[in-house]
Amino acid sequence: MTTQSENTRGLPSDAFDVVVLGGGSAGERAAQLLAAAGRNVALVEANKVGGECPYYACMPSKSMLRSAEVRGLVAHAQDLGAVSSDLSDDDPDAAYALAVARRDRIADYRSDEGAVDGLEEAGVTVVRGSGVVVATRAVVVDGRELTWTDLVISTGSMANRPDIPGLSDVPYWTSDQALTETQRPKSVAILGGGPVGCELAQIYARFGVDVALIEASPKLLGAEEPVVAALLADHLRADGVRIMLSAAVSRVSSGGAGFVIEFDDESMIEVERFVVVTGRSPRTDALGALALSLGDAGQVLVDERCAVPGQMNVWAAGDVTGIAPFTHTANYQAEILTTNILGGSRRADYRAIPRAVYTDPPVASVGLTAEAAEAAGYDVARREMDLADLARTSTEGSGSGRLIVVLDRAQGVVLGASAIGPQADAWLGEAALAIHARVPIAVLADLVHAFPTFGEAYDVPYRRLAEEGDRAIDHG
Repeated sequence: MTTQSENTRGLPSDAFDVVVLGGGSAGERAAQLLAAAGRNVALVEANKVGGECPYYACMPSKSMLRSAEVRGLVAHAQDLGAVSSDLSDDDPDAAYALAVARRDRIADYRSDEGAVDGLEEAGVTVVRGSGVVVATRAVVVDGRELTWTDLVISTGSMANRPDIPGLSDVPYWTSDQALTETQRPKSVAILGGGPVGCELAQIYARFGVDVALIEASPKLLGAEEPVVAALLADHLRADGVRIMLSAAVSRVSSGGAGFVIEFDDESMIEVERFVVVTGRSPRTDALGALALSLGDAGQVLVDERCAVPGQMNVWAAGDVTGIAPFTHTANYQAEILTTNILGGSRRADYRAIPRAVYTDPPVASVGLTAEAAEAAGYDVARREMDLADLARTSTEGSGSGRLIVVLDRAQGVVLGASAIGPQADAWLGEAALAIHARVPIAVLADLVHAFPTFGEAYDVPYRRLAEEGDRAIDHG
């Protein structure tokens, strides 16, 4: 039961066992678990309970990607022997409108009413508003003070705005706008070749939009395996995406078509819409009174227990920690800190957190790339499998794909895996388990995969790596 009084600042004050500051994926999950364990919990959220994922990110984007994927299948239906005549003659505006309608249904029309009801039924007090930490063990929300025994920081992140002349003066979109607007643009430029930029590029391109994907570095997907990133670029180009790598934007302005984008090499393009997806930064503006020591990227630092060092009974989870900023990481961290708040002892292990880009075909990775493993000092063995050599690739008519497995020779265990190919986001789970459980390569090499499946892609890399390990032992 909440105890209400008046504090020394003359504000009404409510005491809680736990105050959860931020109601995104991590905050919602932590609040549910703590309330179920009998704790008196308040969750503070100014926007949507559930965060970006259900309303503006994961769910709407995956809905649109599925629609785009089916359009891709329809375009190849005759090649696959499914129909006798071409089905691809379609009105893209009408199709896009149907995809948007489905997107909005799946995103619950961006209403968090169900999420709020679920929390309140579980016993959580949902407090609408922007919470600010004003003192040790006190958060103020619109003139109401909440005190805590434990504080969970789950304030999430915000979209970056790059320092480009003219950008602040034009109505560019973030991914939020791109995934909530209803009209299909005729042309779009997307700044940022990470997962979100690649997904949006394919969605637009498969609905007949003229797309330019602009990336300042020499490759897509940041630090992911170069071979995998290059294959994704090939697939996007096949969809009609113009990929501009090592491209530095010098200025953005309004133009006849909508936007004029100028580059350092004095070239320029004109597009109807401009989408900026250059990453996100932790949101920590409400935490000033805690006097936290933030990380280099402005993140709240946490230990393996998801506790904030130097603070008493303060915990953090989700994007604000800067660790593997995905919904599944946020939920995992919420479970870790909940166990520890309740008196348990659980430590996070981030070695096998999967990463995915839900394009067609999808990209999936887990653990370390070969470059990252070498930089960390491991004795690295790296082996690839071309999915074109699989029987399932032939029956699917899915074209090129690749699996890369990275091994620590010294210990004979997998350090990382990266793949691009049909359903890669599902079958890469095998590698995630191998990394998490430190399964010996000899055991993995003896595993039998069903025929014909994409899981057979592991057979050759595993066996070659196991044979190399056997030879190393013989020579040792």
